[in-house]
Amino acid sequence: MSATQSDLVAKVVALCKRRGIVFQNSEIYGGIQGFYDYGPIGSLMKNNWKNLWIRDNVTRRDDVVLIDGAIITHPKVWEASGHVKNFGDELVECKICHQRFRPDLIDNSSQCPECGGEFTAPKKFNILFHTEIGVIEGEKIPAFLRGEACQNIYLNFKNIVDSSRVKVPFGIAQIGKAFRNEITPKNFLYRTREFEQWDIQYFVYPQDMDKWYEYWKEQRLSWYQNLFNNKDDLRLRQHQKDELVFYAKKAFDVEFNSSWGWTEMEGIHWRGDYDLSQHSRFSGQDLSCRDPTTTGKFLPHIVETSGGVDRSFFFLLLDAYREDKTPGGDTRTWLKINPQVSAYKMAIFPLASNKPQLVDKAKAIYQKLQKKYSVDFDDSSNIGKKYRRHDEIGTPWCLVVDFQSLEDDTVTIRYRDTMAQIRLNISKIDSWLQKKLN
Repeated sequence: MSATQSDLVAKVVALCKRRGIVFQNSEIYGGIQGFYDYGPIGSLMKNNWKNLWIRDNVTRRDDVVLIDGAIITHPKVWEASGHVKNFGDELVECKICHQRFRPDLIDNSSQCPECGGEFTAPKKFNILFHTEIGVIEGEKIPAFLRGEACQNIYLNFKNIVDSSRVKVPFGIAQIGKAFRNEITPKNFLYRTREFEQWDIQYFVYPQDMDKWYEYWKEQRLSWYQNLFNNKDDLRLRQHQKDELVFYAKKAFDVEFNSSWGWTEMEGIHWRGDYDLSQHSRFSGQDLSCRDPTTTGKFLPHIVETSGGVDRSFFFLLLDAYREDKTPGGDTRTWLKINPQVSAYKMAIFPLASNKPQLVDKAKAIYQKLQKKYSVDFDDSSNIGKKYRRHDEIGTPWCLVVDFQSLEDDTVTIRYRDTMAQIRLNISKIDSWLQKKLN
């Protein structure tokens, strides 16, 4: 069974700290709100999550290329994009405790949820992070940490067209950090001030926008559905007219049914030619393409898919969290997570850590598999504790070298999801694991 929705987030947060998945940033100093660090297990899992996205959206396609842009860009980029003028939230401040809130996140309450005090009138607050370029006071250039990662794609559009063999329709993909000075970070990795985004900006002929928009809308939903357990907890929601930005004809969100309601995981946006036309105007550079059929110039239109890496990873953990009663009456906590995302594909144990023959044989298997897979070796505690640890981090299979292994070269393999066990000859482990992962 799954943990109840009311306490699921708290249980996942506790698991993340206990098993080295995610830590509060600067915790020894009391922490800093909206910033998190990934631990030894979480770093492997998050990298696997990103590598799956790159595999399926870049390396297995011949119409999408990958870039990795800088976090700080020319300040005029954010003027052209509209972020300097429009990228902000409203905030209200309690007149008594001086806590600040976004009005839309406190149900437009007239009283402070912390102390019951009265609020000030709403004020507009730009959420770009300010920084400076240069070393001499008085000569520093004001700049910003990027508020969204996708702008680098538009800035490099002409470079990529000129240096690559790409032709419209094609996409440019990127995974990168972005920063937003959120008024009220909340719900663990859901709303943070530093986060990663994965974006695809797909450039098309204007007359083909409808076709490609529908394609990417369905493509992104199905990608998540193939990796989550509970497909009914994912949906597409269309933005209402009053939600659309002025240049968008359509916008859909891939939403996850979280414990606080349906919430955005990724957006599929109809951006038209807004971004290329804005950067053409502000930079003075011609970013148009030439139609090979008509030889006329045109600005490609853009279908954008933009998702939160950390946010979707958090939802993946919520989707995977399980609690079961064991035959002995204990509660088993485990992550039913896709083996391609799990930190380790297999854990290798000797049945007894004080028997050198078992330890040496287990270590030999580990060293051979380690050359090809992310695997773990553990001879530090009893077998039950080792199973518990790897269940909690989602390791799909555990291999145990026991006394029978010394006689016939077979080992026990335990399945995470069912706790069922099989025996397998050591010579077949590699091919068995490869087949399971593929």
